[in-house]
Amino acid sequence: MPRTIGVIGAGQLARMMIPAAVELGLEIRVLAEGEGMSAALAAVQVGDYRDRETVLAFAETVDVITFDHEHVPQEILRELVDRGVPVHPGPDALLYAQDKLLMREKLSELGLPVPDWARVESIEQLDDFIAEHGGRAVVKTPRGGYDGKGVRVVAHGREVAEWFTALAEDGRGGALLVEELVEFRRELAQLVARRPSGDIAAWPVVETVQVGGVCSEVIAPAPHSAGKLADVAADIALTIADGLGVTGVLAVELFETTDDRLLVNELAMRPHNSGHWSMDGATTGQFEQHLRAVLDLPLGATGSRDDWSVMVNILGGPAEGALADRYDAAFAAHPTVKVHNYGKDPRPGRKVGHVTAGGDDLDDVVYEARATAAIFQD
Repeated sequence: MPRTIGVIGAGQLARMMIPAAVELGLEIRVLAEGEGMSAALAAVQVGDYRDRETVLAFAETVDVITFDHEHVPQEILRELVDRGVPVHPGPDALLYAQDKLLMREKLSELGLPVPDWARVESIEQLDDFIAEHGGRAVVKTPRGGYDGKGVRVVAHGREVAEWFTALAEDGRGGALLVEELVEFRRELAQLVARRPSGDIAAWPVVETVQVGGVCSEVIAPAPHSAGKLADVAADIALTIADGLGVTGVLAVELFETTDDRLLVNELAMRPHNSGHWSMDGATTGQFEQHLRAVLDLPLGATGSRDDWSVMVNILGGPAEGALADRYDAAFAAHPTVKVHNYGKDPRPGRKVGHVTAGGDDLDDVVYEARATAAIFQD
């Protein structure tokens, strides 16, 4: 069995794979973009993930490749596969996480529910779409956007004129993705994990709360989700995982609309912020499950340990000092809450850690999680 896992990218997702690997007796090696990153304690090489020679050299030191992010160029991924390196998820799946236009096309082809959308190559085309959809729409850059970046709600095409210019200048063409501005009741996320052999396991659907385009809180399971809603969310994610051939963890972000539909918003083919609750709140956390999946091992059970789990991100951190300076206060006041420190320097809006609380009363669990997170923020 392969035992050395290579992770491209050294952010907090790679960092949280490390203890899962240690518990399973696996070796994990990280290709870091720079010194001092979140997963630096497992970094064996520092280099550019866009550089062919760097990635090929790193791949020679491991048995299987997986990712902290989806940004490794397709040509490098395909060369790894051609050389016989197991890559999970593979380039044929990652393609749809790297390009939102291709993702929308594929999901539509699979008959899955998505917002009304179009590919637009000019301000005039964008204005026509906006006029047809109530005077406002959501515009997204096809590549590179995350945590609210590369996404704007606009009323006029000229509001993203510089995006058309930038896309034309980088040689990829000037197309943007435009979508209807969905009237939604709340945002949900459905995580599943899929082995190369095809077995799939799904966690409970969760509710996510966004602040400024960044995930702030996650409630697991999503309140009032038992029954049909949970079944539909899981079926959507399972269909995507099979239809795209995803291996590893897949996160499907969803809108629950005001007319009781579920629409697919975004995809992530890696562990995801909306699944952090599972580290402490599920029988098998997403990071252990991801490692099992990429090694094609039997998947673990995904049931919840408590009636409710609530994860709250620590965004920004203290104005002075480090998160660890607040441990005394946090641990004394909230001894049942788990704290995860990403080893990042505090900075406004930056995800520097998260906390997770669990229990049988949702109001109490929400309070414990929020109050603990607040101790680490000024």
